Amino acid sequence: MSSPHRIGAGGIGFPLRELRGRKAVSSLALWLICVATILLGATNFPESHPSPAPGTPTEAMRTTVSQALGVLQDPELKTPEDTDERVARLKKIAKARFDYGEMAKRSLGGQWNKLAEREQHEFVALFTEFLTATYVDKLHTYSGEEVTFRNERLEGDHAEVTSIMVGKKTKIPMDYRLMKKGGNWTVYDVVIDGVSLIQNYRGQFTAILRSSSYEHLVQVLHEKIAQYNVKTKSADTRTSSR
Repeated sequence: MSSPHRIGAGGIGFPLRELRGRKAVSSLALWLICVATILLGATNFPESHPSPAPGTPTEAMRTTVSQALGVLQDPELKTPEDTDERVARLKKIAKARFDYGEMAKRSLGGQWNKLAEREQHEFVALFTEFLTATYVDKLHTYSGEEVTFRNERLEGDHAEVTSIMVGKKTKIPMDYRLMKKGGNWTVYDVVIDGVSLIQNYRGQFTAILRSSSYEHLVQVLHEKIAQYNVKTKSADTRTSSR
């Protein structure tokens, strides 16, 4: 297996290492790929495990997936002109399940406490937009993978839902870490093949902060968002012309 790609101050992205024969894509991208498999009957539970009870972390993930699949399969949202509407709907669905505030705070590490409250709110908004642009850019990578939910582990108000994504030549462990807030289970981290989304970005953000400044980190995120948005628009245009 190749070593992780080392990100310098000018770039941010998921480590470009091989995930059991498949190049890595972003964690949220793989989550949305799972969307397209779960309600198509590709996702299943082992016979030794009963279906999840209502209100459990696993059931919470399935509910979110159901809503997202409705958007992804909507024929009226597949044209380039509908890209913004499709993204807006997916963002709304993901926001209801993913705790972007907690994810942003954990990704920024010690720098978080150095920010004023206004700056913290601004960073959460920027981090949310960055993740959204990242996974929207990867939606086209779905190629029939199947997902099997395995186990659910509870520790008070925290939980971990484990699953495996199965492709034609790959089997990739994919786990969700959730916490309960206000009676609702929300995701604060996704771990793919042992790689944590939050720890990954924290390492990259820390490297930029040490070599440059928080202001430069913000600039880099804005630049990456712009790049992803251009790629998404171009991909939609190519698809519509076929």
